[in-house]
Amino acid sequence: MIELKKLRKSFFVGGKNLHALDGIDLSIGPGEVFGFIGPNGAGKSTTMRILSGLLRQNSGTATVNGLDTLTDGDAIRRIIGYMPDFLGVYDDLTVDEYLQFFAAAFKIPRSDRRRIVDQVLELTDLTSKRAAMVDSLSRGMQQRLGIARVLIHDPKVLLLDEPASGLDPRARIEMRSLITELGRMGKTIMVSSHILTELGEMCTSLGMIERGKLLFAGSLQDAFARVRAAGAVRERIIVEIEAPANLEAPDTRSLATAALLADSRVQSIDKEPQHPGALSIELTPGEHGHHFVFQILDRAGVQVRSFTPQTLKLEDAFLKLTTGALQ
Repeated sequence: MIELKKLRKSFFVGGKNLHALDGIDLSIGPGEVFGFIGPNGAGKSTTMRILSGLLRQNSGTATVNGLDTLTDGDAIRRIIGYMPDFLGVYDDLTVDEYLQFFAAAFKIPRSDRRRIVDQVLELTDLTSKRAAMVDSLSRGMQQRLGIARVLIHDPKVLLLDEPASGLDPRARIEMRSLITELGRMGKTIMVSSHILTELGEMCTSLGMIERGKLLFAGSLQDAFARVRAAGAVRERIIVEIEAPANLEAPDTRSLATAALLADSRVQSIDKEPQHPGALSIELTPGEHGHHFVFQILDRAGVQVRSFTPQTLKLEDAFLKLTTGALQ
């Protein structure tokens, strides 16, 4: 659905060329919700502007649904919905008038506009604000109105640049739910954000970009596997063990520690401050799984009360991939 090949874009700033995009290769399939993450100035917005036809690349190709951004701009604009990081709104219009205006701009027949506006208002939970002035809406509602605007012509592809920027926690949750629902509807979505936890919850794949270079593109599982395999972030497991039945029984914590440290897959073991009687087990780099820990403890005669693998967070993968830890 979206294909970038050796995409380059530079700007002449301060007497020298600034490479905003440096040979980007990227493929996003139909129906994917693709999270695009990276520091400020990494090239996320530049990529989206090229895809939307607002910028021309210096070299390379960018296509949407097989259409080239350089030669098929009008056709692309009919199938995409682009929401920039700052969406201008017409403050002196009501919500309904605002959407009616864009429905007309997209040449939607007058007889269909009422039905379509009603549909996008319901989808974005703005039906009750139909008669409200745009400038009276909260920041979160204005962002949802921006989503409604880009949906008015039922595009196949959505380009959402920082849609949750500046929103309070409740509004971010609402925005995340809306984007998740749009993904379920079969839209191909490219969404950029610095709120990494939310991307992890709603995206099917992601790309990490820094200084115009794409460091990684793939599924969340692929990102985590790459970080683990490189040893950039080691996996940790919290195991709570049963206390001995009587005072003369061997110290089960000592038994467990000795048995686990004898295995080369275990890097270190510490006490878990928040859970007295529990052990924090750090594994060596690699895809070991967790079952072997159970087997070791069972052979040592140690009974396990609880077993909690610590999930690798998207922030861990992002920080390691964008700080050169895996270069």
